Amino acid sequence: MTDAAAENTGLGQRLNEALPVSPEAFVSAMRVQATAVNVVTSDGPAGRVGVTVSAMSSVSAEPPLILACVNRRSPCVATIRRNGVFCINALSVEQSHLADTFAGRPSNGVPFDFEAAGWTSLETGAPVLVDAVANLDCTIHEIVEAGSHTIFIGLVLAAQHRNVKPLIYCDRSYGAPGPLGE
Repeated sequence: MTDAAAENTGLGQRLNEALPVSPEAFVSAMRVQATAVNVVTSDGPAGRVGVTVSAMSSVSAEPPLILACVNRRSPCVATIRRNGVFCINALSVEQSHLADTFAGRPSNGVPFDFEAAGWTSLETGAPVLVDAVANLDCTIHEIVEAGSHTIFIGLVLAAQHRNVKPLIYCDRSYGAPGPLGE
């Protein structure tokens, strides 16, 4: 429907007056969506940080752009912004302990502890998780503030992957993808 048609029917006005769904209803609906689990890392003049995120997506192949959403309350936001670089590290099924570590709630050890895994670097100097499913090393292309989160859109300078099962998160538990039943 065109904007003019929406205005003629009054739909445009009704949509502008509509109230969003409650945060509780939104979180409940999103909780049952299976998502990949990633640790976004950065290193540079502002320091070394890492945080677990599930909101990550490709944006464009030409140029190669990817985004990661980080809650604005996280101190990682200011550090990533100042460093100007980040790496998205897609976790494998063997790395669920790292998801908890970089979410600040490790079952053993210290929250946000880089000593919990092996790291290297590619182009930007951001920490690259050894044995991850994929690593996407980026410079910041654009930063968008949206609701409670900061969206970092990165220009991918280096990418690598392994053919292992990714870690997924759904309904407050970790899992692995599998084939559909016959």
